[in-house]
Amino acid sequence: MWTPFAIGDQWPTKDPFLFVAHHRDAYPAGSEELTPVASLAGRNIGNDFAGVDGWNMYHGSGVPGFPQHPHRGFETVTHLRVGAIDHSDSLGATARFGPGDTQWMTAGAGIVHSEMFPLLNSSTGNPLELFQIWLNLPAVNKMVEPYFTMMWSESTPTHTETDENGVATVVTTIAGSYSGVAPSAPPPDSWAARDTADVAIWHIEMAPGARWTLPAAAQGVERTLYAYAGSDVAVTADGADATNELSAGHGCEISTSSQSLVAGDSGVSMMLLQGRPIAEPVAQYGPFVMNDRAGLEKAVLDYQSTQFGGWPWDRDDPVHPRLAGRFAVHPDGRREEPAQA
Repeated sequence: MWTPFAIGDQWPTKDPFLFVAHHRDAYPAGSEELTPVASLAGRNIGNDFAGVDGWNMYHGSGVPGFPQHPHRGFETVTHLRVGAIDHSDSLGATARFGPGDTQWMTAGAGIVHSEMFPLLNSSTGNPLELFQIWLNLPAVNKMVEPYFTMMWSESTPTHTETDENGVATVVTTIAGSYSGVAPSAPPPDSWAARDTADVAIWHIEMAPGARWTLPAAAQGVERTLYAYAGSDVAVTADGADATNELSAGHGCEISTSSQSLVAGDSGVSMMLLQGRPIAEPVAQYGPFVMNDRAGLEKAVLDYQSTQFGGWPWDRDDPVHPRLAGRFAVHPDGRREEPAQA
């Protein structure tokens, strides 16, 4: 049954996903401290989600973003489209990543991290757009060691396909192979690391009027298509008589059969999430996702007593110098930078 649902800044998902947060902020120019060159008067600093003037401070008090906070029992997949993110964590790891980059972090037994949005442009605005996808972990992996990996834009597969009229569709694959090409491997304890889980995370950009076929998926997976910008897309499942419309700002569960898509007059930007359900009980309390109340209570007590290793940085919202560039330093001290083409 074709049943579209509205999406906003936080999208509902199906097992094995927990939700998607879609952040879009039109930040102003940045100061020397990478903070907004604009008054913060009238904002609920520390919990600013009102979208005043088209942007939020979130939990930040100077630099926008999310100062140190804990996680346990799931993964975050943060795909950045526009802007910059500075990451720091309780393992001593840190990073800056930019447009097209993805950070995939397994919280596992527990990690504390910060995600700040430094305003690097001092003379122009600093737009930001990102998707943060929460992917559950099965019970057997909820208490694994924390881990993160960077998927730089230069090594993220991007496929441009043109239809019979020469109109393009661009598919960026963060998880799940497309046309026989697989992206970088997810963390080793991820549900997505299992071949049988059939996890796919694709960003799809269709030009106005573009025609494209979404390949079939394995039986038994959950599959949801989200049209988050543009006009609309017409979707026809293989063998179906009817064509369905999905307008921007809506999502819909779709079947595992191949699907013929035709973009509307303004084109359409979409995300596809797909995966075989973990099919276990889910208990969530804020940043902790376990299987039952006892697991949540233990997560809270463990965090209170250990701080998941403590916070090694001299501030709750660390950021890097304006000219630092894109890089990652892993817990073992290994420094990584994106390979230049």
